[in-house]
Amino acid sequence: MPEMQLALEYVSLPTLGPIVQVAEAKITHVIQLKHTLELVPPMRMALKSCKTALLKAYSSMLEDNRFELILEQIKTVINDDINYMTGSLNMRTQKCYAVRPNINEFLDIARRAYTEIVDDIAALVGQLGERHSLPLRTSFSTARGFFIQMRLEGVALPGGQLPSEFIKVTKYKNNYSFTTADLIRMNDRCDEALREIYHMSYVVVCKLLTVVHDSIHCLYKLSDAVSMLDMLLSLANACTVSKYVRPEFTDTLAIKQGRHPILERIRGQQPVSNNTYISEGSNFIILTGPNMSGKSTYLKQVALCQIMAQIGSFVPAEYASFRIADQIFTRIGVDDDFETNSSTFMVEMKEVAYIIHNVSHRSLIIIDELGRGTSAEEGVGICHAICEFLLNMKAFTLFATHFLELCQLQSLYPNVENQHMLVQHTRAEDAERVVYTYLLGSGQSEEKNYGIRAAEMTALPRTIIQEAKAVAGKVSQKLWAKHHSDFDTVRQRAVYHLATRLIQTARNSQLDPGSLRLYLQGLKKQYEDELHIASATTVTYTEE
Repeated sequence: MPEMQLALEYVSLPTLGPIVQVAEAKITHVIQLKHTLELVPPMRMALKSCKTALLKAYSSMLEDNRFELILEQIKTVINDDINYMTGSLNMRTQKCYAVRPNINEFLDIARRAYTEIVDDIAALVGQLGERHSLPLRTSFSTARGFFIQMRLEGVALPGGQLPSEFIKVTKYKNNYSFTTADLIRMNDRCDEALREIYHMSYVVVCKLLTVVHDSIHCLYKLSDAVSMLDMLLSLANACTVSKYVRPEFTDTLAIKQGRHPILERIRGQQPVSNNTYISEGSNFIILTGPNMSGKSTYLKQVALCQIMAQIGSFVPAEYASFRIADQIFTRIGVDDDFETNSSTFMVEMKEVAYIIHNVSHRSLIIIDELGRGTSAEEGVGICHAICEFLLNMKAFTLFATHFLELCQLQSLYPNVENQHMLVQHTRAEDAERVVYTYLLGSGQSEEKNYGIRAAEMTALPRTIIQEAKAVAGKVSQKLWAKHHSDFDTVRQRAVYHLATRLIQTARNSQLDPGSLRLYLQGLKKQYEDELHIASATTVTYTEE
């Protein structure tokens, strides 16, 4: 838990800064430490019947009797009924009366003065309410201190206005908030009394901490135990309240109907789910699709699911299998770096260079739209060279791009697979609209000029859009040519895929003989279908 780690830092290390703020923080963290130590016995009881090795280890760690000794030392100075509370006024009161009475005579005098001022503030607000026949109540905030609030429902203001002595008036819906000159002076007196209280409490607390400091190392062990238990509880809660599945660890990244774990929590509707399959025989995925079709979200979804699985969490899917990654590299987002005087393109190149120099065969690489910061020709050339380098590795790679020329890598390398985000076209009122399905499909994207379609959704003038379409059409006629693969290339690719699937089946299959026979028959049919389609395509191309 970050709060406990922070509390230990304040308890164990000297702090710098204004004495009032330091004193207040020190008192707060001692209260937090007391609250945490009081929770050790209930945690110990909850873990007593656990049978797993990890929970047994943390249970035995909580048996340390030094926790009780530290708590007893704290209670010699801090009141028993002081606890960590939410709410600014509640916590302010806890800090004010944290130290036991009769320890410091001047502290007791300052607290009596503070109590009298608070009582005077309550009496002042009551008198104002009676004088003006208004339902006033005292409120408190850290920024304003004590102030007055009033709800307008069923209240008739004299002359339709608040009395003139009410100043700094703010209104939100049916609530008025304001103060008076007398209340401001009382707040100043109250703050002065609090400063005295915090200063003298700080002196007492520092003496306490010199005693506690001798056992500080066991508190760091407690922090570790509480942090781990907090994480395990969070993971257990996530897989209980959501439709998560326990992942398997094989040599394949396979996710059935995977969902983005964050989108699932922040959106009111269920996010679109997609399948993911990456293996040693098909370890390089080139992802294409229009702007806003969901490419970046899908890439982040795969990376998050991989991380969740490797930290021991269930994942948002119907089925999930992962290859343990030694490193996860991402190149997502485009920004200039003013600190190093690097342009967008230079930032991309630096990050890709880091990936190339550190990648291993067991890594997961996520690259999103590399090469956007330079010309199209240079961008394609650099992306092609980087892809060919990564293709020599066995790392699992997802490479999203708008450069459709890169899709030709599938015809050159059998371990490359093209995928794209599907879109639908509808026509309404003589205008074509693009509907984003956020679904993943096989093959490269057939969409053309989708950047111009995205521009049409903005406020750009229609003449600019029409001119862009005309120029793009002329450029496309010069740059694009249809590429075909000969039959031998396609046959070799089909043989390669069949071989890798057979090897994978031999490594990981847990099917019974009957199911295994059906699966192998399916692989045979898939292989024959690929050869048939390749043969028909080659014949058609020859006739043309």
